[in-house]
Amino acid sequence: MNRTTTVTTGTLRVSDATLHYEVRGEGPLVALVGAPMDATFFAPLADLLAADHTVLTTDPRGLNRSVLDTPEQDSTPGLRADDLSLLLEHLGRGPAAVFGSSGGAVTALALAVAHPERAHTVIAHEAPLNHVLDDPAGRDAAVEDIIATYASGDVGGAWVKFLVNANIPPAPDEESGAPAERDPRQVADERFWFLHEMRETTRWRPDIAALRDGPVRVVVGVGQDSAGQFCDLTSAALATALGTEPTVFPGGHIAFVDDPAGFAPRLREVLNGG
Repeated sequence: MNRTTTVTTGTLRVSDATLHYEVRGEGPLVALVGAPMDATFFAPLADLLAADHTVLTTDPRGLNRSVLDTPEQDSTPGLRADDLSLLLEHLGRGPAAVFGSSGGAVTALALAVAHPERAHTVIAHEAPLNHVLDDPAGRDAAVEDIIATYASGDVGGAWVKFLVNANIPPAPDEESGAPAERDPRQVADERFWFLHEMRETTRWRPDIAALRDGPVRVVVGVGQDSAGQFCDLTSAALATALGTEPTVFPGGHIAFVDDPAGFAPRLREVLNGG
């Protein structure tokens, strides 16, 4: 059956930015957050969850419709967690369940540490955390090399190095160093991610004690198709540090984009404690 989901859009002014957000549905509040992925990537999954949830999605600071007062300001997990806390407070329907993927998973973990009153559950899906692994200095150096390659103008080379570091096989166009055609907004968001978001996100150091012993239920998620990839390794290491096991989701790193209808049932199970 086809369903038309009503989407309410809004903006929230914070101290150094104007944040774009979207709300769908009615029911328990769940926030879907990414970094660098913005609200558009989560829209199909949000539409499905809106059948029985109030769903918040947002563009992370500096990306797409969330505009920084100082465009070259770095985006840290702490700042993004503060933004999310203010958005949840603005909605006035919390505490929330928060599903964060990739850099958004780091945002969600930072929220659980800094603003535990805003969330009862955080699902950290494939968080790219260098400092839960055995060689964080080497991982940090690899990220710096990726950033320097991008800053030099070698966009294709930066993408290849990123995929190698993530242990994700590149597509044919990525192997040639010739990225697909993108519109100016995609180019701007890509630039912001490489130059102002990647370093701070991957270097974030989780407060294991606060995550393990705090009031927020923390679930470490990993894709069943991500075996051997960087975020599979980081998720396993984070779960071990927290004394838990990773919770397996269908698909790979961006399965919620590739197959939202297949991803939503598993996410509902986890939201309900499964």
